Amino acid sequence: MNKYIKIVVAALLILAGLYMMFFTRSLGWGIVVFLLAAVPILLFFKNEYILLAFWQLRKQNMEKAVKYLSGVTNYQAQLHKSQYGYFHYLQGLTLAQEHPTKVEPLMRKALEYGLNMKHDRAMATLNLAASAISKGKKQEGQKLLEEAKRLDSAGMMTDQIKMMKEQLKMPSMQKHMHNPNMRQRGKFS
Repeated sequence: MNKYIKIVVAALLILAGLYMMFFTRSLGWGIVVFLLAAVPILLFFKNEYILLAFWQLRKQNMEKAVKYLSGVTNYQAQLHKSQYGYFHYLQGLTLAQEHPTKVEPLMRKALEYGLNMKHDRAMATLNLAASAISKGKKQEGQKLLEEAKRLDSAGMMTDQIKMMKEQLKMPSMQKHMHNPNMRQRGKFS
């Protein structure tokens, strides 16, 4: 649903509440309709699909989270600007296990649009650090890990950060491992 339709619905509910309170002298129902007008206003700023996807991620149900995220077809028309980052963040989290190569651009977009919570920014930078380490960019990975550690004030990701720092200490297998079945390809071979 377009975000501006929600504002129109809220305005109609407020007008209906005023009509009930002043013209039909039904004060109780007018207050109830006023309270109902708060729901579309809330959903203007916090999209229902994003809220449902967060709920499903909390329950570790990735399939339903993906289903709810697919309900957002045009994020710029359906979401408030403050939700753009969270839309990309949730897409990145749902794709992290099956398609890890697609996570990096989504997390970069999420950080670019902005995430309100510090632990969400820490998770996004941790995913970017994992992507950099897997591509062999150790300095960038180290820098991102330090930023994730700084952002993780609650200490929820200390184990993952330690594990990734251990991965940084290990030598790259591609540079140090040689295939013994391969011929020496020198100038005079």
